[in-house]
Amino acid sequence: MSLARTLAVTLTGLEGHLVDVEAHSSSGLPGFTLVGLPDAAVRESRERVRAALTVCGVTWGEQRLTVNLSPADLRKTGTGFDVALALAVLGARDLLPPRALAVLARTVYIGELGLDGSIHAVRGILPAVRTAVEAGVPDVIVAAPAAREAALVPGARVRAVDHIGELVEDYGGRLPPRARAVVERARRRGEQSREPRSHPEARIPDLADVVGQAEARHALEVAAAGGHHLLLVGPPGAGKTMLAERLPSILPALDAEDAVTVTSLHSLAGTFDPDSGLLTAPPLRAPHHTATRAAVVGGGSGTPRPGDVSLAHRGVLFLDEAPEFPNGVLDCLRQPLETGTVTIDRVGGRATYPAAFQLVLAANPCPCGKAGGRGLECTCTSLQRRRYFSRLSGPLLDRVDIQVEIAAVSAADLARPASSESSAIVAQRVLRARQAAERRLAGTPWHLNAEVPGSYLRGPDGALSVPLSRRLMDALERGDLSLRGVDRVLRLAWTLADLEGAEALTLTHIGTALALRTSGVRP
Repeated sequence: MSLARTLAVTLTGLEGHLVDVEAHSSSGLPGFTLVGLPDAAVRESRERVRAALTVCGVTWGEQRLTVNLSPADLRKTGTGFDVALALAVLGARDLLPPRALAVLARTVYIGELGLDGSIHAVRGILPAVRTAVEAGVPDVIVAAPAAREAALVPGARVRAVDHIGELVEDYGGRLPPRARAVVERARRRGEQSREPRSHPEARIPDLADVVGQAEARHALEVAAAGGHHLLLVGPPGAGKTMLAERLPSILPALDAEDAVTVTSLHSLAGTFDPDSGLLTAPPLRAPHHTATRAAVVGGGSGTPRPGDVSLAHRGVLFLDEAPEFPNGVLDCLRQPLETGTVTIDRVGGRATYPAAFQLVLAANPCPCGKAGGRGLECTCTSLQRRRYFSRLSGPLLDRVDIQVEIAAVSAADLARPASSESSAIVAQRVLRARQAAERRLAGTPWHLNAEVPGSYLRGPDGALSVPLSRRLMDALERGDLSLRGVDRVLRLAWTLADLEGAEALTLTHIGTALALRTSGVRP
């Protein structure tokens, strides 16, 4: 009878938990029992471990194996337990020397086993390794393809392996000759996969590409400076998509903490390329209007996966042709717009992901798209117009700070010489405005104007004078604004003041903010 212990990590959302993998071997009827709330993928690891160890020359014999994943009341998910399970089984069966058991107990193993014993990378390496380091276990062994990603975690001592046989030999175990040949083939495949790959440099969209649309460009700059949500309404070809795709180019780079969080989310979703290092540029996600609720908000069977709202964290979520999205998808955006997080409950567990993104909606004024301006060429009935645009619910639009209508580009715009500012120039003004907001909000938990609650803005700290307050109250009494709308106009006004370098609000700031808030098409 023998006992061995290794360490692994399970993820619930972005939150990781260190798991003790305890294996016990005793004489009796042959069996392999796995306990500790494993999901289907973890339960299937018994067969992968059995096949991989058989390749390494391990015969099972008349022994009963029991493996416990502790804490036993925490659900374990994913295929990253395979390597830890295999080594715990070898230790429990006395196939590794006693000195190796101490090493196993203080090392975290993250990897999936192939039937030939090769070790494959799994999703979520970055948050898993960060969990191990924060738990005081910096020694981590991962699959070779995941080594670059794991090494991004400060303080981690990462070792990459291609085959379970490498660990068996390093810990003092013995491999038959035929197993060594399999290990060598796995190493050669791993070396080939680690050869540097050439990535064509993608061109970053620039605001200089946009023709005309001075008002829309100004609205985009204000949105970037304050972190405000934006609605662009205009005919097809007016440049709505071009403007939205260029919003990330004028946003400041992510700070160190946000870069790790954003990279962890993309690692968990399987969309991260470790060759590029940490993601420091604000991400842009633009799902198609046929995307499901699970794809946009997150979900799936078992443990929920992050959706586009989380993959756009600290970046931009762009919904082109927004009225074409299902109402259920659009209404699910309300909670993350207010809280900056999204919580998904499934039978397999609950997961909370960060979702502090800037929402950009683009819409035509009507189904045919020609209702802008005087709308003389529009063929839609008034009922069709109302029905089309009313798909964007009032509660959702009330959360969108900037709502502007843009006109089609004219021949005169094309004939004018190109004088549009580049993204680099606009980004400098945006950065100065954000720095001004941080200085003004020093000592508070907020950094962007879009994050400041209305109670603060309307209170004594908001420095709202009587004439400014009267202007807003008149709009509230007329029904042009809701109370939430009043707060959002104040946020916009402070962003305009920051862009100008002003220390206090003026009636001009309030008036411009009201225009940015209410100039969009109404259903």
